[in-house]
Amino acid sequence: MSGAAAALRDTATRLDAADPLRHTRDLYLPSPGLVAYLDGNSLGRPLRATAERIADLVAGAWGTRLIRSWDEQWMDLPLRLGDRIGEVCLGAAPGQTVVGDSTTVMLYKLLRAAVAAAGPERPEIVLDTENFPTDRYVAEGIAAETGAELVWLEPDPAKGVTPDLVAGALTGRTGVVLLSHVAYKSAWIADLPEITRLAHDAGALVLWDLCHSVGVVPSDLDTHAVDLAVGCTYKFLGGGPGAPAFGYVAARHQERLRQPIQGWMGHADPFVMGPGYEPGAGMRGFISGTPPVLGMVGIEDTVDLIESVGLDAVRDKAARLGRFVIESVDGLLGDHGVRVVSPLDDELRGGHVTLAHPRFREVYPVLWDRDVVPDFREPDGIRLGLSPLSTSYGEVAEALVMVDEVLRAG
Repeated sequence: MSGAAAALRDTATRLDAADPLRHTRDLYLPSPGLVAYLDGNSLGRPLRATAERIADLVAGAWGTRLIRSWDEQWMDLPLRLGDRIGEVCLGAAPGQTVVGDSTTVMLYKLLRAAVAAAGPERPEIVLDTENFPTDRYVAEGIAAETGAELVWLEPDPAKGVTPDLVAGALTGRTGVVLLSHVAYKSAWIADLPEITRLAHDAGALVLWDLCHSVGVVPSDLDTHAVDLAVGCTYKFLGGGPGAPAFGYVAARHQERLRQPIQGWMGHADPFVMGPGYEPGAGMRGFISGTPPVLGMVGIEDTVDLIESVGLDAVRDKAARLGRFVIESVDGLLGDHGVRVVSPLDDELRGGHVTLAHPRFREVYPVLWDRDVVPDFREPDGIRLGLSPLSTSYGEVAEALVMVDEVLRAG
């Protein structure tokens, strides 16, 4: 073991001992044989409480109460759970957040509604080339469907969208601005308050994608007068694979925005099942079909945990874990030519750090074979997802040491 590796492990041991959130790691199910899991920004680890809750649902509400559970607890679950996410993670008052559908479907519904509300006089959607593919693909589809025009921003891939870049694209024809709060590659935190203000000054609506920020970076949607937002629940909210997304619509827009996927569950009176559609009041009108109850039950456990420790504490640890990675690269991986392609400033970086090297496409599967699990992002990046509630400094140190060993071994 090299001196740099030993020093890194010693530092990690000290940081773990002093970590005010160290107790939360024991709340997660163990993964026998796993050295380091650093992909929680793609799929979060399950809490022990979540495993118990899912088993209880199968044996109880589903297995025992059966169809009665719809009346007893499930019909309002999308709204009740949405309010919990809004309260704890989004800075959103009740009645503005709903859970249901995939991220893609929820994004389509809100973007399509925003384009319609903007009208033909404002046909432009401002978006960026570095956004997650789903966001770009959905916008392209809506443009083809409606005749909307896409205005592409081209940010620095190692950074992200800035207010100046957005300001240069805003015109009297801008209807909607679609951006991610935290960039999925670089972890760049966009200036949500200032970009929202600029869009409003130009007469446009803003739709924020919170997939890589919810549960780890505060967004304070109400405070900053955000119009619309979507986000997934299987990353930092621990809902599990395929857990449904949430949608946020500011109360001031709910009467004039009409979502395009009209299903029975969003009707003002779902069980009348009449001949015509009448949207439900408030966020009920943004629901489409039957909610995926099994995919929703695990979300609340992580939301409860975030509330118990405080979102600011989660954010602080995310920044500290990222700082640990960045400071470790020079001492351990600098000789290999490994580069940090995430913001170095803690205030500008979300819950992951991306490292780049020409050989990382080859290194990545070797790490998985050795039970070190980050993910790979084109063209040459290994992304280290730093989930503050489940990730230790020791795990991060072991992952970085393994990267060093694989590069040295060729």
